[in-house]
Amino acid sequence: MNYSACTSILIGPRATVDGSVIIGRNEDAKAAWPKHFVVHPAKTATTPQQFVSTDNGFTMPLPLTAAKYTATPEWTDKYGLFEEDGINAYGVAMSATESTYSNERVLGADPLVKDGIGEEAMVTVVLPYVKTAREGVLRLGQLVETYGTSESNGILFADQQEAWYLETGAGHYWVAQRIPANGYAVVANQMAIQAIDFHDDANFLYARNLKRFVVTNHLNPHSDRFIWRDIFGTQDQSDLYYNTPRVWDGQRRFTPQVAQEPQSFKLPFIQYADHLLAVDEAQAYLSSHFEGTPYDPVGAGSATEKTAFRPISLAKTQESHVLQLRPDMDPALAGIQWLAMGVAAQSVYVPFYAGIDSTPEAYHLGAETYDDQSAYWVYKLVSVLLDAHYHEAWPTVSAVQKDLRIAFKQSVKQTDATGQQLTGIELNHYLTQQANANATLGIKRYRELAATLITKATDMGPLNYHQDLNL
Repeated sequence: MNYSACTSILIGPRATVDGSVIIGRNEDAKAAWPKHFVVHPAKTATTPQQFVSTDNGFTMPLPLTAAKYTATPEWTDKYGLFEEDGINAYGVAMSATESTYSNERVLGADPLVKDGIGEEAMVTVVLPYVKTAREGVLRLGQLVETYGTSESNGILFADQQEAWYLETGAGHYWVAQRIPANGYAVVANQMAIQAIDFHDDANFLYARNLKRFVVTNHLNPHSDRFIWRDIFGTQDQSDLYYNTPRVWDGQRRFTPQVAQEPQSFKLPFIQYADHLLAVDEAQAYLSSHFEGTPYDPVGAGSATEKTAFRPISLAKTQESHVLQLRPDMDPALAGIQWLAMGVAAQSVYVPFYAGIDSTPEAYHLGAETYDDQSAYWVYKLVSVLLDAHYHEAWPTVSAVQKDLRIAFKQSVKQTDATGQQLTGIELNHYLTQQANANATLGIKRYRELAATLITKATDMGPLNYHQDLNL
């Protein structure tokens, strides 16, 4: 399976309208490959625990105590768990992974480890065991150094104070950078982190002996600076069509005053928006397909322009998530996992609070073949119907999306007001009740939307003729 197509966003707390720390990502793999959404309860074991990958055999011991956390695993564990994203009981959010590529020089010096830790295991072996975003970075970094990694990746961490982005390069080396409180980053399947300040441990963390490894193997193309993505990453022709345009799209949205080109290797990792960003702007970015440019596949550009670049939101998106951590609240109430099943541009982000005890039954269902009881397939069905008659059907779909976005904003406002009067089990039960109501509303409206689209499509087939009704 090819898990190399995701897009990510990270936003610091002073760059958002409400002081939230926000991380988000599209999980892209196959056009029909369902995801589920679960809550793992807290556990304390009395016998040694071990993780064993069903994919590559990666094996490691686990702590006896694990915190509660949410996750979006695959419908099958045949290729691994791929829990991908979630928020734990301590208010730590994690999204794994943004697939990247190491260049041949570093792989020659430190090859990938076939049975090392990979994307499918990372959330499972890290998120339940950390209490801050920084702890998450250090735990995963230590695992990469100890066991090696089977692939190159970028991993997102956040808590109520800060966001971090960690990148693995080659078999055992990694670096992480804290997103400035007033900054943001968008990433698209390339090594993104730039200059490393080895004297600034407040903003940079990295593998032991990283500098010595680079010097010993003559990997640095610069004599006067240490640029991570120049040393470990790729800059080839495919990047200019597949990756850099997606970074450009985010930066043109949030920092339009800076003129840049979609095919540029000079796009910065850290950027600063011209206004404070809201959570729905992060969602809009992850739902983007180059609207307002000639490169939109369903836009007004030429045939060449519309297929020039790989869009952010596309048919192969399994789910899209935006993890929002608000300040000055109980972690159960502060964290919201906004989850859009299927194609973000054609789906809707449903809010689930971190403090929920369980997820709706529809989010536990769905295999490779269509299932009308599965939340994933309910949203995916609308995508298929929309794609068949895109321009005729889009206004209808867009109207339902708008109604649901407003309804979910109202729900969050109400839930916050009531939830701040509750604690403990009572709060958890209330948040679960509200999550179920939001999920039920989204599924109900999308089932109605599918019925509308099917009904309208009956008169749009190629075997049609506008006949005289008097005959």
